[in-house]
Amino acid sequence: MPVPVPVRTVATTTVSSSPPRLRDAWVALSGLSAVFLFEMLDNSVLNVALPTIGRDLAASTGSLQWVSGAYSVAFGGLMLLFGAVSDRVGRRRVMLVGLTLLACTSMLTVIVTSVEQLVVVRGLMGVAAAMTTPGSMALAFRLFSTEDLRVRALTVISTAGLVGLAVGPTVGGFVLALAPWQVLLVANAPIAAIAFLGIRAGISADQPDDLHRDPVDVAGALLGTATIVGVLVAPTLFVVSTSDRTAWVVVVATVVAAVGFVVRERTARQPLLDLRLVTQPLVASGLAYKAAAGLAMAGLSYMVTLQLQLAWGWSPALAAVGTLPQVVVLLASGRFVGPVVRRVGLDRAAWTSAAAVVAGLAVFAALGRFGYPWVLTALVLVAAGMRVVGVVAGTTVLRGLPADRTSVGAALVDTASELATAFGIAATGTILAALVGGSITATTWTPAQSHSFQAAISVAGLTLTAVAAALVGLGAVRARRTTPSSTPIAQESSDV
Repeated sequence: MPVPVPVRTVATTTVSSSPPRLRDAWVALSGLSAVFLFEMLDNSVLNVALPTIGRDLAASTGSLQWVSGAYSVAFGGLMLLFGAVSDRVGRRRVMLVGLTLLACTSMLTVIVTSVEQLVVVRGLMGVAAAMTTPGSMALAFRLFSTEDLRVRALTVISTAGLVGLAVGPTVGGFVLALAPWQVLLVANAPIAAIAFLGIRAGISADQPDDLHRDPVDVAGALLGTATIVGVLVAPTLFVVSTSDRTAWVVVVATVVAAVGFVVRERTARQPLLDLRLVTQPLVASGLAYKAAAGLAMAGLSYMVTLQLQLAWGWSPALAAVGTLPQVVVLLASGRFVGPVVRRVGLDRAAWTSAAAVVAGLAVFAALGRFGYPWVLTALVLVAAGMRVVGVVAGTTVLRGLPADRTSVGAALVDTASELATAFGIAATGTILAALVGGSITATTWTPAQSHSFQAAISVAGLTLTAVAAALVGLGAVRARRTTPSSTPIAQESSDV
């Protein structure tokens, strides 16, 4: 049976010969930062190119959403598995293999000639991301022996990811003005090379004492992955499938896989995921906040890109300029995270920042059709909220875990974010496909199609807002079942 999970603080494993300053580990930090940069940049930079890709590859609305969704499904579905594998064969080793796969699959983009081929490439990129991400936080912790340096190192790494998330649409828009869309994906190769060199040169190989040899829960991994894929595929099948029977078969198979996963993880001697970890109050609340923010952010990014270019006729470059305020707010607000956390406390900062992200999505869903000022308001609210919740939600999860479970905690945080991102894209794409006649990437629209598109955007936005708001509420309720934030944790967050 799974071992008990007492709640303790973040691990403080002793690291021999650890650097006394951040600058002494700049090579390793550069490599780890590049990993997070790729993770957050990838989908955001691609969103602005979706209309161009759709026209170039004659993609339907349903297949176009899976250009983004295939990456998120593979990433979210396999992250826990590769996190478990990394703890057994070496985090550094698995990460280097994943970066090699990422570089190779990114280069395959130049020979893609159909949307189906592109979806396959995107899925392979998701596999590579699942191999590289779970070990990043563990490797950052190994670099330093003090909590202060560890928190500051994680801040540097997460900032790189937020930069990628923020600048992705802007960079993508400007690149499309000068080069074909394939360049956006091929650019992952040099990022992967930088990460590979930094980690290879700056981080030592895992020591045998830092690993364990418990067997991997392969059955649990297969059932968990099947559940995730089914949850994301089923809504699309109800719209794009020629037979409702196919969609309902997937629904039934997903339910069976989900039940099987729960039963397996509750009875396995070495489960892939001890489900009692997820029920810990701080863990549950942090994951709920992270999922709510990821869902709102993904939905907003996807819908703003489509509205600016397809409904309003903006060029990719002009759409990039339109999303630039989000970049400015996300980067400039970093200095305010620490003071906010110190003033209101970690728990309140978590739920209010997640609520701000959801409020931004609500503004766009209800008022975005009435002009760019409302879109701007939505972008600013989401950016300000993401800057805070991106730090405090992960910290909240780690606070609620035993000292020897922080690696799986990091995988849980990223899994929650990726699943929410994939669900946001899948739900939005499904609603658009159901409510908008014809292909949304058509060069010219009829007045009826324009009207149905705007209505569909509102329906999709309000639907995602309701789901995200429910997650924030769940997080707030779970957080009340534990003690208030401690002063040391709040102080650590002020270093952001």
